[in-house]
Amino acid sequence: MDSITFVGNATTLIRLGSFTVLTDPNFLHRGQRAYLGKGLWTRRLTDPALTPEELPGLDLVVLSHLHGDHFDRIARRRLDRTVPVVTTEPAADRLRRWGFAAEGLPVWETYDQQLGSESLTVESLPGIHARGMMAKLLPPVMGSLLIHRVAGEVRRRVYLSGDTLTGDHLDQIRERHREIDVAVVHLGGTRILFATVTMDDVQGLDFLERIRPRLAVPVHYDDYRVFRSPLSDFLDRVAASPSGWQVSAPARGETIILDRVSPS
Repeated sequence: MDSITFVGNATTLIRLGSFTVLTDPNFLHRGQRAYLGKGLWTRRLTDPALTPEELPGLDLVVLSHLHGDHFDRIARRRLDRTVPVVTTEPAADRLRRWGFAAEGLPVWETYDQQLGSESLTVESLPGIHARGMMAKLLPPVMGSLLIHRVAGEVRRRVYLSGDTLTGDHLDQIRERHREIDVAVVHLGGTRILFATVTMDDVQGLDFLERIRPRLAVPVHYDDYRVFRSPLSDFLDRVAASPSGWQVSAPARGETIILDRVSPS
């Protein structure tokens, strides 16, 4: 049974057939600092729903970028380093130095796993964490498309937005991938040094209009002090839209069953 469990921030457990995928592992607790590099940091306001020791057996970790609120010191110490981590090329270089089995993907390149008759493909999609001078302070970020197949037939496509802003790069994704069953959308309107570096409610709706997923699952919106756009603003904006988007916003620890969403 396909599902998404929301652990907190951008951390989710995604089950697609026989595959179990962990995204953006962040296990810091309330009051602890997440370090963002270049002297930047933010403090966590919530607790994660799971610890590393409570995770099921993993087949894969997908990491959008190497920031302390997406891959923290607890993950570095306590995750199984033999589980492949698919991420950006710079992040993979750092993770390999730490002893992890990391695979760095250029944009549009893929990584594949096989379990019997099932396969899981991760495709790196373009993302823009920031523009202008701020872009030089932040690491490169990628979106990811998970494609689950059984006997060669596509069962489900799950798009992980990563910490991206909206823009023409999303139109490129839509041109290549017209059918997206589920989009896990990083929101929060993160503000760093007066710059917005993740989607707020306005950009979140623009994301839906550009990508047009069957289901959107918002994450990454209230766990840290740098977030400025609450989930309620996004939900209100979606509700007011005439497009009728299907959105499911799980609480931390809650699981969404994806079999209720008709795959393409």
